[in-house]
Amino acid sequence: MAAAALLLARVEAVAVGHSWLEPLVLAILLGTALRTAWTLPASFAPGIDCAARTVLEVAVMLIGATISFGTLMAAGPALLGGIVATVVCAIGLSFLIGRAFGLPSKMATLVACGNAICGNSAIAAVAPVIEADSRDVATAIAFTAVLGVGVVLLLPLLAAVLHLSPAAGGALAGLTVYAVPQVLAAAGPMGGVAVQVGTLVKLTRVLMLGPVLLLLSLVAPRAGAAAGCRASFDRGRLALILPWFIVGFLLLAVLRSVGLLPAAAVGAADHVAGLLTVVAMAALGLGVDLRSVAAAGPRVTAVVTLSLCLLAAIALGILWATGLAWNG
Repeated sequence: MAAAALLLARVEAVAVGHSWLEPLVLAILLGTALRTAWTLPASFAPGIDCAARTVLEVAVMLIGATISFGTLMAAGPALLGGIVATVVCAIGLSFLIGRAFGLPSKMATLVACGNAICGNSAIAAVAPVIEADSRDVATAIAFTAVLGVGVVLLLPLLAAVLHLSPAAGGALAGLTVYAVPQVLAAAGPMGGVAVQVGTLVKLTRVLMLGPVLLLLSLVAPRAGAAAGCRASFDRGRLALILPWFIVGFLLLAVLRSVGLLPAAAVGAADHVAGLLTVVAMAALGLGVDLRSVAAAGPRVTAVVTLSLCLLAAIALGILWATGLAWNG
């Protein structure tokens, strides 16, 4: 699927002089189309999972070699405050939307945290803290997968329509896209600066999962007194907050920022990360079955969609309030 996406992008460039659809986007579209049209054999699952997780994590780590923290620092505390405000507002308002549409509080919490922070990872981390039903978790994750692809495809178009600068477009991707690696696909068409800013903003947003889990562990109703005494902030959830590939990303970014990485190494890391990301995007697409949206019901569909639109509106409001939308 990744090879087909790369080939189609090359054909597109030769035919019309420009790749209107990047290989990353093509890989997602091809994978999603195949997964929706055909039930894949179970023997495919380990390879798809490896590409969607391990390969993707390696790609994200290598992206750190191409990033200088000066890009984010130039935006100052306004952007950091905007990230925090976006997450807090999105969780609160999304939860209220869910309850207004009659969703149970735990399901509304899953949707709110998944939309506001980092999609599947946030849902997986929050679920045991609030003791969510497994069916609610599966439904929330299914919507995250489907709508995550939609955001990746639509966000570059939205940035172009709004005439956002590359830095602002990257920040918008970092504030709205669910998964860290999907930021690469969303920000890629906007250029290298957008990818750098988007990735750093998204990593900062992911770190908000820690305080949110801690707060939920204190206020969420538990099944019993013993459960309330059990430490919910264990190593497993800590790994979701700061996994190995983010540590590697930050380490490489530090080395690049202080000038310890040679230009040849930076170029090689960028090239390899790009190829691995196309493979991973194909795998992500192969995990998305569009039929899952219809199976989840209209109320959940409405809540998740409205919450996602709300998140985008909050993010745009933050960008314009801080003046970042016009910064180059």
